[in-house]
Amino acid sequence: MTAPEEAPDALRESIWSPRYLAVTLGAVALIFLGALEALAVTTVMPVVSADLDGQSLYAVAFAGTLATGVVGMVAVGAWTDRAAPRAPVYTATALFILGLLIAGLAQTMPVLLAGRLVQGLGAGGQTVALYVVVARLYPPRMHGRVFAVFSAAWVVPSMVGPALAGAVTELLDWRWTFLGVAALAIIALVAIIIRLRAVELRAGDASGSLARVGVRMLLAVVVAVAAIVVGLAVEAPAAWRWPVAASAVVVLGLAVLPLLPRGTLRSVRGLPSVILMRALIAGAFFAAEAYIPYLLMDEFSFSPTYAGLVLTGSALSWSFGSWVQGQWGERLGSVRSSAIGLSLLLSALAVVTIVALAGASPLLAMAGWALAGGGMGLLYPMLNVLMLAYSTPADEGFNSSALSIADATGSAVIMAVAGLVFGAAAAGAGAFAAVYVLSGVLILAAAVPGLRLGRPAVG
Repeated sequence: MTAPEEAPDALRESIWSPRYLAVTLGAVALIFLGALEALAVTTVMPVVSADLDGQSLYAVAFAGTLATGVVGMVAVGAWTDRAAPRAPVYTATALFILGLLIAGLAQTMPVLLAGRLVQGLGAGGQTVALYVVVARLYPPRMHGRVFAVFSAAWVVPSMVGPALAGAVTELLDWRWTFLGVAALAIIALVAIIIRLRAVELRAGDASGSLARVGVRMLLAVVVAVAAIVVGLAVEAPAAWRWPVAASAVVVLGLAVLPLLPRGTLRSVRGLPSVILMRALIAGAFFAAEAYIPYLLMDEFSFSPTYAGLVLTGSALSWSFGSWVQGQWGERLGSVRSSAIGLSLLLSALAVVTIVALAGASPLLAMAGWALAGGGMGLLYPMLNVLMLAYSTPADEGFNSSALSIADATGSAVIMAVAGLVFGAAAAGAGAFAAVYVLSGVLILAAAVPGLRLGRPAVG
């Protein structure tokens, strides 16, 4: 990848040096709020769906946000390939705030879903914009540290977010888990505008036509609609659920291919395998995690506050795994990091499956799921760094968008399928176990691209 040229003195700078400090703090603030919202919603969604009489739409409340995120990712990817990423960051954050306000004020499940869809547009675009900021401002030697700090920005939300969301739900109302984050995000947006105005961010140099951008946007909309249809298939008559879902998955697969590097589904060595692995591990992890607080509340009568603690352990171990990757990732290498990370994820899924089926101590599930967070912490920063290392200034936006699209599409589809599996399985513990087994199969499949990540040359 062609990087910004560095003077000898620049080699002694860090991401906390005066040149980078303002942007580092601003980006971390956005990551922090995204983490706070994600952990809070995962904690309280069982209560929200029950209060709005929308239990059948539990999975699509997560999948829909991820699906519309694909549209935001493609839009911002094209935008940043032609311009500096400053305006995309502002726009995406504003949409994120609007979605939170709609969801927080919702009186019915469909309105809440509408807010989640708007929120997804902003969250997806924000992710791509921040990746491009990293690529265009920081030299390659700092990329690993930046992404490690991004992951570490989950530490405080992971310590207080789930329990706080549960307590707010019990003592006040679940709506404040959306409205409270929206208020903080408004403050952060003002601070980000002030910080980024003073920073020189070079524009992209893509030469693609506007017609091509239009085609990509159309494909992104098809992907989002198809992913939502997969989630809504649970509302169809029983005989039609799986045919509708399967048809939507086929349409989604055809539409998403042009948005990803060639050879992604075949796990071609290099960038395509990076993208495919991200889709598999993201889908497997988030689909399983969405049902862990649900398991603790439904089968073990946990309160929202205590059920949220399982997310605290997972997020803390994710941050620790990211720190390990930032310190020793180059020494471990991609194959060894993949093997360790996937092994931790499989172990965690085995533990929660046993807890669900055998009725073992729920504390075992909480401790076991921390292993999954550690595995994701090892894998996510590594895949981010590899994606940027395989990129050039002309395709930073496309590749950043592709990685985020794979993440969101994989998560949305697998989470929606998990909802169908949950509904089709026997009620009770067996339904939860079926979701965890599905995730385990996908983690095993992720070993294929994990062995084909390659070692990009650093320019």
